[in-house]
Amino acid sequence: MARDPYQELGVSRTATADEVRKAFRKLAKENHPDTNPGNKAAEERFKKVSAAFDIVGDADKRKKFDRGEIDADGRETMGGYGGGGPWGGGQGPGGFGGHTGGRQGGFRTDTFEGVDLGDILGEMFGGARQGRPGGAGGGFGGFSQRGADTRARLEIDLVDAIRGGKQRIAFSDGRTIDVTIPKGAQDGQTLRLKGQGAPGRSGPGDAFIEIALKPHPLYRREEGALVMDVPIAFYDAVLGGKVEAPTPDGPVNITVPKGANTGTRLRLKGKGLSDAKGHRGDLFARLVVVLPDASDPALEAFAEESRAKRPYSPKRR
Repeated sequence: MARDPYQELGVSRTATADEVRKAFRKLAKENHPDTNPGNKAAEERFKKVSAAFDIVGDADKRKKFDRGEIDADGRETMGGYGGGGPWGGGQGPGGFGGHTGGRQGGFRTDTFEGVDLGDILGEMFGGARQGRPGGAGGGFGGFSQRGADTRARLEIDLVDAIRGGKQRIAFSDGRTIDVTIPKGAQDGQTLRLKGQGAPGRSGPGDAFIEIALKPHPLYRREEGALVMDVPIAFYDAVLGGKVEAPTPDGPVNITVPKGANTGTRLRLKGKGLSDAKGHRGDLFARLVVVLPDASDPALEAFAEESRAKRPYSPKRR
């Protein structure tokens, strides 16, 4: 005869629904086949606590059991005995080996008291691999129903990481979805798209999208800041002036100080990378002095005179 489901879970008859769930989580995790490969005793124990939770974890079934209307296998009683006779040895509908009322191999495959048994185990084990015990496809004893989680890598531009936006991604099974890229997306960050994984009997798994930032032809990251090189003419370096510089938000004019040199950095506040909260950092414009492409006799004469009359030794910057 089946044991008392309260005893199987180790709870009292007055235990709250939360206490029942906690007891089941603990026992299921301890005895799940994934954590006890090849352990038949643990496998059997896992079956028993799952069947017990099927009764005590369902508010209606729990009331019927407490009133003696059903037995520990969920079978209607007749004169105080289970459907399998006074010794409870039958494997009738609802019992282990039966296949009715949403039960397979001794496990419920539907929800009870607003809780899906597959979701509970999925939370504990993070969604086991498809075909594994407790996993997304088939699962142990035909119990698990949730679809497998899907993982993919999405390369985005640095500007998209700053601004946010949408980008379409294709999975190996042919499905395509639009991924919302949050402002301040980080390289290596993983986005979870609930319900976008592989389909399953009780619902699809989740999709996990890893963000990868593509190298940018202009901007680079240095110690959390955004840096770009801005070429300037030698006369702007000597005399100072205004030059146009690109930013992720569009071009702006920056002021080159008089006597600027290659390596001089100008700070553009709030034009850099976004953090996880959407706060913008700074962009630094590193000035690079560039000579004309074509030969200039006047410039060459000036250089000759300067070298002869005003020589100096540049220091490494």
